[in-house]
Amino acid sequence: HTSSITPPRHCSPDGIDPCTMIMTMTRRASLASAAAATLAASNANVVLGFAPSPSIRGLNQQHAASSFSSRTSAFMSSSDATVDDLAALSAIKLTPEGFGFSSPIGRILKSRGGMGYYKASASDSVIDVMEGICDGDNADVALVFDGEDALMGIFTDADYIRLATERSAATQSEKESAAFMATAPISDYVTPSDKLICVAEKDTASQAVAIMTANNVRHTVLVDECGPDFSYLEKSVVKGVISMQDLLRVIQSDERLSFDKLSQKFPGLADKPMEQMREEMKSKANALASDDETAKRDIIRAATAILSAGSVALFVTQSEWLGSHAELTMIGIFVLGYVGIIFEEVFEFNKAAVALLMSTGLWVTYADFYGGSSGLASESVLSQLGEQLAEVSDICFFLLAASAIVEVVDAHQGFKVVTNQITTKSKKGLFWVIGFLTFFLSAILNNLTVTIVMVSLLRKLIPDDDDRRLFGAMVVVAANAGGVWTPIGDVTTTMLWINNQLSTVPTVTQLFLPSIVCLVASLAFLVNQVEEDASLSESTLPPPSPLAARGQVVFWAGIACLLSVPIFAELTGLPPYLAMLTGLGAMWTLTDIIHMGEENEEMKVPAALSKLDTSGILFFLGILMSIGVLDKSGLLKDLAIFLNDNLPSQDIIATVIGIASALIDNVPLVAATMGMYDIAEYGTDDKLWQLIALCAGTGGSILVIGSASGVALMGLEKVDFLWYAKKVSLGAAVGYFAGIATYLAQNAILSGALTGGGVSP
Repeated sequence: HTSSITPPRHCSPDGIDPCTMIMTMTRRASLASAAAATLAASNANVVLGFAPSPSIRGLNQQHAASSFSSRTSAFMSSSDATVDDLAALSAIKLTPEGFGFSSPIGRILKSRGGMGYYKASASDSVIDVMEGICDGDNADVALVFDGEDALMGIFTDADYIRLATERSAATQSEKESAAFMATAPISDYVTPSDKLICVAEKDTASQAVAIMTANNVRHTVLVDECGPDFSYLEKSVVKGVISMQDLLRVIQSDERLSFDKLSQKFPGLADKPMEQMREEMKSKANALASDDETAKRDIIRAATAILSAGSVALFVTQSEWLGSHAELTMIGIFVLGYVGIIFEEVFEFNKAAVALLMSTGLWVTYADFYGGSSGLASESVLSQLGEQLAEVSDICFFLLAASAIVEVVDAHQGFKVVTNQITTKSKKGLFWVIGFLTFFLSAILNNLTVTIVMVSLLRKLIPDDDDRRLFGAMVVVAANAGGVWTPIGDVTTTMLWINNQLSTVPTVTQLFLPSIVCLVASLAFLVNQVEEDASLSESTLPPPSPLAARGQVVFWAGIACLLSVPIFAELTGLPPYLAMLTGLGAMWTLTDIIHMGEENEEMKVPAALSKLDTSGILFFLGILMSIGVLDKSGLLKDLAIFLNDNLPSQDIIATVIGIASALIDNVPLVAATMGMYDIAEYGTDDKLWQLIALCAGTGGSILVIGSASGVALMGLEKVDFLWYAKKVSLGAAVGYFAGIATYLAQNAILSGALTGGGVSP
């Protein structure tokens, strides 16, 4: 489609100016096919490093050659470049595979934002469609569909210009022409679907440039499958629409070329198309400068720069103020770091980076300025640092190995053993099934992994978005409750277990009942929001199918490795992380044997390790090292004394810690608690440690930001803070307090307080 005709001016009855609309459309699509011709050799056999597929070789050579020669003269008149010069560039590998000219068309569409078209019905008027294009989400054209949602054709600026020109010649006045535009159905003026030029998802940017250039079009429809000569098939599924400008914008960005360099390499772009891209970037920069979000970022950058410069200056100059206010400085560093972690989304700083910087700042202050230090770390401080790193490494290696085992099982579709058992068509019944399934899975897997797996499953089971959000919130509650009662289910319980505050058997036997009461109470409250209907019949979950023998072997081997960790620790007396690393080694060997001689590496442990959340593990490292230095300095002990003096009982202290975990990450909370109370005074499996594990694990469900599972749900299902607070928080709180009450009653019975004997709690 070209736009060389100047359209007559018509005004719609409601004062909308179609000419303004069409100028907007043509401005968006101003990189015409003539510009693209400089990127293609005359027969589309060479497009700047593109080796054509067999489908491209079928392009009309005569058409492409004449098209190229007729368009390049105007664009290359100011340069000595020739077609041979452009062809010579084909040997240069400018970018990695999958970027630049080899970018998949799907990536081009994703980079432009939106689908690239306005969806119109056959009965819509021309003016309505023009409004939809101009007001739509980054749309350049309209795709017109009939009543059965079959594609009838495309409507572009060229179609409008042709229509406007015809109406100008056929009508006597602007008013008559405008009235016609307001009532004429769009279906009569589209370029029909059988004349569309399409590209497939598997095609690359360079292929699309060649196809669009050879067929003299500025827009092409992206489909899952093209017909002969890039035609549209009735069975084709439309994925979006891309323009020549979309293609060139991604190519320019990926090749990391300035506009001047791009103009030198491709002289044909030196005129209007390149100038248009420059102006667009200037407009975007001006819009960003006046945006509130940009102002916020500028304030954060300035404050961060000032704070960083001041902190470095204090440390470098060995300020006396630091020596006399070391405790206050450490508290300030911890509070600032904590604020950065809590408001990660606001500041846009990764919490792992904040935790690592906080850890370093605290240890430097403690080593060089605390307690009258001479400015250099003493031998005792270095010894304390080594001890703390050894303790933290236990947890980090444990998480690393456990996550890798779960990733390997998932890669082999091992969880089909579980999903194949889901057959109910009742929404309320499914609510309870998913809840209990999540509860027990999170007891043997980490609750974050279970949340991700179950939410992925819900996308196939629950077609309605609102229902799926509610089910996803229930998964968060169930995962957090289920992770409490086993040493390997929740990271906070794991931390207490690894550091000998908890042991395996008492944790399972004494926390199971409170955890399941927490789950049942929450689900009983939340299930009232589930409305029965026939929506489950629209589920996209395939019928249950048997898991391959390999998958079953890997699944049961993985489960055995996870379950054997506490047994290994109990029998050998060695730390749990060693048992988990042993399990990882066994899984690694097993998958190497199963896939011996195969080229596909995706099913093996190295591929699983590459997918792990390394930043999450570094976050744990930074947090636990920070808490450790506060412990070594005695500040946590001072906090414990303050809480004991001001709160009437440790039960209330644990309850307050659980409520706080709804707002604050429970990892640093539990880590702080571990340093606040001495293991010599509160021994292994003391009521305090069990109650802290229960409260910190289940309290994080009260708000969506209170646990890693909740944060994962926010990202996966776009659940916002206020929706969760309105729909779920009360139900989660009911379960939280029910679980605490159950534990206290159970503990009182076991200790004999309610039977008239034994030791008081």
